[in-house]
Amino acid sequence: MPTDPRHLREDAPLLDAWLRFCESGGNDPAGAPFTIPGHKYRTHLVGDVVAADIPLFGALGSVKHAPELLAKAEALAARAWGVDLCRFSLAGSTHGNQALALAVAAPGRRVIVGRTLHRSLLLGLVLAGLEPVWVRPDVDPILGVPLGVTPTALAEAFDRAPDAAAVLIGDPSYVGTRGDVSALAEVAHHHDAPLVVDAAWAAYFGFHPNLPPHALALGADALVTSAHKTLPAWSQGALVLARSGRIDPARFEAAFDAGHTTSPSGTILASIDASRALLQRDGAELLRPLIEEVARLRARLNDVSGLTVLDGPGVDPLKVTVLLSDTGADGNAVEADLIARGMPLEMADRDTLVPIVSLADDARTLGILGDTLVELVEKHRGTPRSVVSAAAWSVDPVVLVSPREAFFGPRETVPLAQAEGRASAELVAPYPPGVPVLSPGEQITDGVLTALRAAQDSGVRIAYAADPTLATVQVVASP
Repeated sequence: MPTDPRHLREDAPLLDAWLRFCESGGNDPAGAPFTIPGHKYRTHLVGDVVAADIPLFGALGSVKHAPELLAKAEALAARAWGVDLCRFSLAGSTHGNQALALAVAAPGRRVIVGRTLHRSLLLGLVLAGLEPVWVRPDVDPILGVPLGVTPTALAEAFDRAPDAAAVLIGDPSYVGTRGDVSALAEVAHHHDAPLVVDAAWAAYFGFHPNLPPHALALGADALVTSAHKTLPAWSQGALVLARSGRIDPARFEAAFDAGHTTSPSGTILASIDASRALLQRDGAELLRPLIEEVARLRARLNDVSGLTVLDGPGVDPLKVTVLLSDTGADGNAVEADLIARGMPLEMADRDTLVPIVSLADDARTLGILGDTLVELVEKHRGTPRSVVSAAAWSVDPVVLVSPREAFFGPRETVPLAQAEGRASAELVAPYPPGVPVLSPGEQITDGVLTALRAAQDSGVRIAYAADPTLATVQVVASP
């Protein structure tokens, strides 16, 4: 497989422009540009950290003509996913989720939201002033992991909120489990509501026959996916794709631009464009051996006594989620040893390990991962313990006030032990995966307190809280 990006340039206009700029010496530090960025490609002030930072405007194209270049690249991506709307985000799937929250409904409207969605979408509800009607996925009673939202659960949510303006779910989940997106689209469309899917971790879906179709091919109206997570794009690169109809194109554009930078990085944009071209042109050839190697890795790990790797038709074929409970090994200790060997994981807690597999992996890297995991699980093997479902999957939210009202209203700080029954003014999430246990406006119940303490005791970092030690919590002030 070619490693020179020039073989993609005829299919990737932003990549072509980026290469032409570099080939012409436009980023030569001896030059004298009078545009941003302020480092002007000279590394004498802060070093090579800025060496590859090339903007869209003034480098890949003039301020007048660069938008046409970007629009061409985005149109090619829209065509690759079979829709008519696409924007390249430089703020990740976070920005994409929040843009779609702004796009689907007016402030005050109710929307049905999958509870295992990332915090970015929940803060999107705050920005857009939307009222969530939560729908929870089932949790596997043996493995303790979330499954996909079921069509029955979605239909029941519409029974509670027949006026819901949109449905927003995450699929596949952070651990790789999938739902029936096609059936969910049918339920949503029966109520004339668009289905929005956050597929941040599965940008490769739909580009090999042994992978699931992407959500848009299954009837979803909008899709957010990260080019930087599993494709070879720069960090922060993501795609926001939609089909006009239930999504208004003008509102889609306005919502996207509301939170996007007006000084976009040409380098990140070119990497998104290059990743799309690579996936479209060579994806099947690249993905075939990767799918085979991941299957071998799963089989090898599943042969280790007590070790379980999620597998089967309801799981992303390229996701490797390792469950440790029956081995007695502590995932935090395994992670520490992996970090010491230069092999950090995307996620690790006491019971779960999630290494991310991407297009950059191959038999060599996955072989090293398998060897090391087998060795370290044996090193840390202990007494088997019962499965404890992660806090993010186990809490049933009770909404007392709207997310927007709680976020912007007066608040006070109280000891966590005295917060039960109060409405949270902040978002609290074990990270990763960044799925909230507590969102603005939700009641702090005994179940919430128990789940957060269990997560903290198991070594999980508590993120986004004003007090990450959880000695105190911010609540909506009493009237």
